[in-house]
Amino acid sequence: MRPTTSVPGALSTRSAVFALACVLIAAGPGAVQRGAIAPPSPIGPLPTARQLAWHELEFYGFLHFGINTFTDKEWGYGDESEALFAPSALDARQWARVARAAGMKGLIITAKHHDGFCLWPSRFTEHSVARSPWRDGKGDVLRELADACKEYGLKMGVYLSPWDRNHADYARPEYITYYRSQLRELLAGYGTLFEVWFDGANGGDGYYGGARERRQIDNRTYYDWPNTWDIVRQLQPGAVMFSDAGPDVRWVGNESGVAFDTSWYGLDRAATYPGDANYSKTLARGRADASDWVPPEVDVSIRPGWFYHAAEDPKVKTVDRLLTIYHQSVGRGANLLLNIPPDQRGLIPDIDAERLRSFRQALDAMYATDLAAGAKASASSVRGGAPAFAAARVNDGKADTYWATDDGVTNGSVTLTFAKPMRFERVVLQEFIRLGQRVEAFTVEAEVDGAWKTVAEGTTVGYKRIVSCEPTTAARVRVNITRALACPTLATVAVY
Repeated sequence: MRPTTSVPGALSTRSAVFALACVLIAAGPGAVQRGAIAPPSPIGPLPTARQLAWHELEFYGFLHFGINTFTDKEWGYGDESEALFAPSALDARQWARVARAAGMKGLIITAKHHDGFCLWPSRFTEHSVARSPWRDGKGDVLRELADACKEYGLKMGVYLSPWDRNHADYARPEYITYYRSQLRELLAGYGTLFEVWFDGANGGDGYYGGARERRQIDNRTYYDWPNTWDIVRQLQPGAVMFSDAGPDVRWVGNESGVAFDTSWYGLDRAATYPGDANYSKTLARGRADASDWVPPEVDVSIRPGWFYHAAEDPKVKTVDRLLTIYHQSVGRGANLLLNIPPDQRGLIPDIDAERLRSFRQALDAMYATDLAAGAKASASSVRGGAPAFAAARVNDGKADTYWATDDGVTNGSVTLTFAKPMRFERVVLQEFIRLGQRVEAFTVEAEVDGAWKTVAEGTTVGYKRIVSCEPTTAARVRVNITRALACPTLATVAVY
């Protein structure tokens, strides 16, 4: 297997160029000609343009749907009859409406799960919707989803299981040709995709074309991942790829909806691979000194299982639980991929849809008014004393401006002064991650009765960090960066 560093190396070079262009723009037109204060130099691994676009999505949905929906299983064996796939009222537009009402920015669908059944009429297998009674064998779930996403302004992604318990050639070289042929179908046939999802379920017992046996593979080498990833780069250059090892987005290491409290975006891609048994124990939290930018994605289901099971209707997560998941994923710098499985009708169940609407209403109410907007901002120090890096950049409502200190100054504070005392209980921080992830520790203080009081503290910030505190009324709030890898770059301080 080629070392995975062959791809990341090229990406890192392009990332550095991209970051430099971004910081020059942020410094303002004519900054170089005027001899203005130079922006901080990028440090560590840097995000690519596709990764920056992914960070901005924050929250999107997973659709686990297929043969398992009709067999009441989580993992199909691979011998299921295509005739079982018979949704009575499939409506991808309903999926899109539910997702948009929940505030999701996109939907990723299980185009093929481990059972090998394809939700599109693949030219390379008979084990697909083309042999089902749905739409008289002329249907294409992915086409309907692509059309619905376009109509409702959502992005679309696909999950193509590397493991296939149906295919006779699985674990043999011929299967890789089959897998890549199907991948090309998906990448070329359904418009622009924002994410391609690969998991680490690799080998075991299965139908395998009638062999009904157990097959094992060496998941370090069997899939030849670099050449498979190259196909995605060629056909969907804007899409990020997910797996334990990236190359763009990594698994958070659990399916509970919880990101690490201290979470670095750095991962040494060459040190791991999809399906690495040691990944969640040793690599999932990331490292500050790692070579590659591979941020975490939190995947969790709104139900106990990933596919729809009627018995789980009373177990749909509560609004409070969904809010907790949001704050422990998006609020810790990760993206949230929430699974919302369609039922046997081919619809998101009413209880799930209602729960998502209520969740969105609660979240919108929670973050309706940013108290920091309009507040007077000051800082302990400003890079070169330049207005381009002044404290006011943290609450100017612009994502591409930021407060920064001089080189070598790895701590400092920004103070927000309100026109009158304000009651708050959450603070949102964002770094200017185009220059790398820097903050190692911070505190939030409020001036109460003339004295500064620490109300919250944390470690890493990254793209976004949300910290909660007891409801506090204060006329001034101060964010202290107490430790950083280099001069901090804080793009946002919001107070709610």
